[in-house]
Amino acid sequence: MSNSRRALALSPAQREQLEQWLAAHGTPQQVALRCRIVLAATQGGPDLSIAAAVGVNRHTVTLWRKRFAEQGLQCLWQIAPGRGRKPVYGTERIKAVVDATLQTKPKGQTHWSCRLMAQRQGMSKSTISNIWRSHNTQPGLPLKKGRCGTMTHDYKRNGTTTLFAAIELLEGKVIGQCYQRHRHQEFLRFLRRLDQEFPANLGLHLVIDNYGTHSHPQVAVWLKQHPRFVLHFVPTSCSWLNLIERWFRELTTKRIRRDSFPSVPDLKAAIEEFLEAWNEKPKPFVWRATLESILAKLSGCRQTLEQIEPGCTLPRKRKLRQLSV
Repeated sequence: MSNSRRALALSPAQREQLEQWLAAHGTPQQVALRCRIVLAATQGGPDLSIAAAVGVNRHTVTLWRKRFAEQGLQCLWQIAPGRGRKPVYGTERIKAVVDATLQTKPKGQTHWSCRLMAQRQGMSKSTISNIWRSHNTQPGLPLKKGRCGTMTHDYKRNGTTTLFAAIELLEGKVIGQCYQRHRHQEFLRFLRRLDQEFPANLGLHLVIDNYGTHSHPQVAVWLKQHPRFVLHFVPTSCSWLNLIERWFRELTTKRIRRDSFPSVPDLKAAIEEFLEAWNEKPKPFVWRATLESILAKLSGCRQTLEQIEPGCTLPRKRKLRQLSV
């Protein structure tokens, strides 16, 4: 018992390192506990008192005092064989995830997401994320065989295309067509495409913006000849258009942004490939925000909609407080 009461000697460098480990957010809890035991042992006193102070058994204090005296700082990070959490997946499963990430792609897309890979491998998305972080995988533009993909700063645009697209509200199916220009002629062609896609006995309500193409006189004539089409024009940035804009984001992030296209036909082929893959398992976008949550956010604003004066397009600016020096 005399040895357990003797104060543990530390050098200034050792004490500084122990205090740094205790202050760091990334230090494991078991290592931090061992650091507290060692620092408490420098004050002397029986092991039983130290154990009560740090909340462990007396034998634990005796063990780590002895180990530290014999091995130094590095022993505090050692894990005995057989201890710790057992891995859920073996090396073969982890290797399969890494190989699939680097060597395959989901249909119609340029790269895997955590959720898609989790569905393919039968794992959770957090497990896939942990595997990717541990292997530093970075999919990007396919530059050449044998070289990791990356993003380039000197991408050259080889042309553009105009995509007309409509998303079905209930099922999430998307009807899209690429055209060279965005005129009323192309819009009429797209309306005829919609007319062919849906049964003739169904009424079609189209929520669109106030673009000049949509209100062209020839478009109005065509709509009179096809009364089942009802157009609903919405103000700029109306939330109803967020549905189709949200789908355009899916197209951009999953198929367009990380790829390169040497020609416009290649770009159109990529868009059509994504459309086909999407419509195999369409996913509707559901508005989940409640009225109560929206009002709660508005209540915290400095200026609500009721306080905005007619004709005001910008929020009021705070007046600068004048300070006398």
